[in-house]
Amino acid sequence: MPTIFKTMDPKVEIMLSILAYSFCSGTMLLLNKMTLHYLPYPSMVTTFQLVAAVAFIVTAKVTTPLKVDPIRWKFVIPYCYYIVAFALGVYCNMKSLSLSNVETVIVFKALSPCLVSIADALFLGREFPSFRSWSALGLIVLGSLGYASQDEKFQTQGISAYTWPFFYLVMISFEMAYGKSLLKSVDLQTLSGPVLYTNLLGIPPMLLFAMLGQEYHKFMTTHVTGSDNQPVVPIGGTACLLLLLSCAAGTGIGYAGWWCRGTVSATSFSLIGVMNKCLTILLNIMVWDQHATPWGIASLMLCLMGGSLYRQSPLRPTDSTTKTAKTAVALDHASAFDHGSTTTVATNNNNNSTSADHSNPMNGEDDLETALLLEERKGSDSPPFAAKRRSQ
Repeated sequence: MPTIFKTMDPKVEIMLSILAYSFCSGTMLLLNKMTLHYLPYPSMVTTFQLVAAVAFIVTAKVTTPLKVDPIRWKFVIPYCYYIVAFALGVYCNMKSLSLSNVETVIVFKALSPCLVSIADALFLGREFPSFRSWSALGLIVLGSLGYASQDEKFQTQGISAYTWPFFYLVMISFEMAYGKSLLKSVDLQTLSGPVLYTNLLGIPPMLLFAMLGQEYHKFMTTHVTGSDNQPVVPIGGTACLLLLLSCAAGTGIGYAGWWCRGTVSATSFSLIGVMNKCLTILLNIMVWDQHATPWGIASLMLCLMGGSLYRQSPLRPTDSTTKTAKTAVALDHASAFDHGSTTTVATNNNNNSTSADHSNPMNGEDDLETALLLEERKGSDSPPFAAKRRSQ
């Protein structure tokens, strides 16, 4: 699994990756909203962001010691499946922001842990959520319903205001679950690898979306040639600055997102994305006048509270993991026995049992549980087909 700091303490790396992802995610949502206010071309803006990320990686590879995985066909195939969900998710997100408000996107984002937790249980080998976790997910759904009942877009446009956010929910949930499996099944050695693959492979679909949405024609008519009824509208400096800032945020969230995804589980990654929207809500209230009513904000906070109460489900024990865990326990006991014997001979005293017990604090069921946890961290989240592929 690619990482940034190989010698960093795992807990510190997890915390830093979460902070980095939270900052980039919150700022990215607001920058996209402001950019689309001046340049209402979702697919073209996204394409520009993807090209900027690829250009940054290529330039950094040439001018700096940055290591980047090469483009190989065996890596392209699995990432093509991911990029379909990635491109559709980005496009649905952009359409949601252009037709709705930020809170609507946040609420549907808050629903994603419900689907991701089910995907974790069905495809990634985890148990189904506990009663506490189901209750937390219930709070998220309840808060979402409370928000929808107060939203202006829902009252004036009905269910059509939530069409694109719903598609965004489905795509982002699949992307999070499948993205976690990619880190285990695809042998990329650098963090720049997933960022390069997703951004490079995402360009063609976004160009197609722009064509299907007639964004090229709208852009040319508005900003280049004009029309009989509308003069040419120049692209101002504010629009260009916001576009550049969104490109920087897009590149940052590419690195921070894959870094964070590699250090936590799929469901945890989804919940982190929900929790960091608290900052987005506060900034949105200060910047935009298009925000929810107090009741809607309270409902949204209920969603976030439910997300904070959720606890990740453990992995389901299998014959292979149990066997590996028992082997690890046996080896640990053997190592502790050898160490205790050596210590006894070297010091020539009669504390054999004390030395062995001191060097091996684990005993009985605790040994098995600890070994299972170690086995989990070694990649038990990988999809079933990954293990099958390795056996072949």
